[in-house]
Amino acid sequence: MTANQTSPFAGRGAVRVFVSAALAATLLSATGAAQAQRTDPIRICDDSGCSDRERSSATFKVQEDDPAAARRLAELERLGAKDPRAAFDLGLRFFRGDGVKRDSYQALQWMREAADHGHVPAQTALGRLYLSGYEEMGSDPIEAEKWLTLAAGSGDNEAAKLLTEATAAKKSDAEYRRWVKERRSYWYGYWVTGYPYYWAWRGAGWVPY
Repeated sequence: MTANQTSPFAGRGAVRVFVSAALAATLLSATGAAQAQRTDPIRICDDSGCSDRERSSATFKVQEDDPAAARRLAELERLGAKDPRAAFDLGLRFFRGDGVKRDSYQALQWMREAADHGHVPAQTALGRLYLSGYEEMGSDPIEAEKWLTLAAGSGDNEAAKLLTEATAAKKSDAEYRRWVKERRSYWYGYWVTGYPYYWAWRGAGWVPY
C-alpha cells in the first residue's frame, strides 16, 4: 500500500483515510501482514503499466487537483451507489488515503453504505471497527454487536467468533476494556492492509479484479 497519498477524491459520501508510513510500519510489525485475508499477488494494470502486486496495493497515484483522479472518484462513487462492493472499496480507499485524500467520515459512511446493502465483509469490518473505536470515536459495543450479528447470521465465521468473544468480555467492564485494548492494533492494522479491493482502475474505467 502506498502511504500518505493525496487526491481530489472528494465527493458525496466517500470514505477514505490517510495512514502515515511510520504508522503503517508500526501496525504491520505489531499485527503481521501475514494476517491478511489474501496474500497471493494479483495482476494489476494501471497508469504505470502492468505488474503482479499485493491485493491490498494502491492501484493508482494522484496529485492534488488532478482532474483524472477526480473523474476516477466520481465514477467509483457512481458505481458505489449501485454496487456494495464498490462502496466497500471507497470505504477502504478513504480510510487509507489511497488515490483520495484521507477522510475518516467518508470512509465510515461508504463502509456503512456497503453494509446496509448486505455486504457481509463490510458488516464484519464495521463490527471490528466499532469494537476498537476509530480516531475520535470510542468503542461502541452495541453498534459492533449489531453488525457482527448480521454478518454472523449470513454465515461469516470471523464475525461469529468476534461476537462470541465480545459477549464473553462484556460480562466485566474492565475485562472488556482489556480485551479491546489488546486487539485494537491488530484490528486497525487489518483495515490498513488486510482487506483487498474488489475493483481496479484500468485504462478508462473501473473493472472487477
